[in-house]
Amino acid sequence: MGWALALHGGAGDIPRSLPTERREPRLATLRRCLDLGAAALRAGRPALDVVELVVRELEDCPHFNAGRGSVLTADGTVEMEAAVMEGATLRCGAVSGLSTVVNPVSLARLVMEKTPHIYLAFHGAEAFAREQGVETKDPSHFITEDNIERLRQAKEANRVQIDYTQPMKGQSPQETKAPVDDNSQTGTVGCVAIDAAGNLATATSTGGLVNKMPGRIGDTPLVGAGTYANAICAVSATGRGEEIIRHTVARDVAALMEHCGLPLRDAAARVVAGTPRGTTGLVAVSGAGEVCMAHNTTGMFRACATEDGYAEVGIWTDEADGNGASVSVRL
Repeated sequence: MGWALALHGGAGDIPRSLPTERREPRLATLRRCLDLGAAALRAGRPALDVVELVVRELEDCPHFNAGRGSVLTADGTVEMEAAVMEGATLRCGAVSGLSTVVNPVSLARLVMEKTPHIYLAFHGAEAFAREQGVETKDPSHFITEDNIERLRQAKEANRVQIDYTQPMKGQSPQETKAPVDDNSQTGTVGCVAIDAAGNLATATSTGGLVNKMPGRIGDTPLVGAGTYANAICAVSATGRGEEIIRHTVARDVAALMEHCGLPLRDAAARVVAGTPRGTTGLVAVSGAGEVCMAHNTTGMFRACATEDGYAEVGIWTDEADGNGASVSVRL
């Protein structure tokens, strides 16, 4: 067993026609974050520090749906959420409804370490952030031109929009798939890791859905849904939050390994296959140092590395070696 990590930048109906200028900045950020996390693990840093470090970097990138790049609610505001969890202790922390905190993942860790609670939201979470002295910015800092345009399009189509989709006009208000010319896409971020001492950890961060109702909470901060770690594995999920919540995706991977004896890859594939097609992706690592990146969407921005030298960065599963870490389910 050695160290390993995996990270994602969101799953969804990612068209192969995604323009280079939209695709490459995301892949470059994933490579940079992978190198950053791998270097930290090689240096002996704990898994919890590493997943926070990597997700902070992803939150600072406006190309992903977290932190700086968070998508907008129906009111044109940002409501960010994040969670962290440590496998050996089951300690966890989560936040929702943030509008000023630069790195929600770090506030989630402070909830875990500095309070008797697991989850703080909205005004209470913002007040806690001020109390702890974390970096904050005016809400306008998080509102990008791309996301203003995405909200306009979603409102015009009367749609709520998940990661890597674009609304189509004249249809009923529900989540929609993307046309192949979509060029304004963004995704939830997450990271899982096991360190050299065998400690597992996970972190996930998101801005939620485009044109979501104010106050909506997704799977990311819900322990066992979008984020989960124990002594067996660590999981970070991405996709349609309501489905991930219904299917308790992250916890179910661990449960299949614990109670049915399935290896990580089989457990992840079974859980993802049990959700509606086009709704779910995840990255996971096991206590044995195995890595898996599974999805039933067209693609998932993802990357992984292990101590034995394996590395993978990609979007669509057929880019990877069939014996690699990626699993495309029911496509």
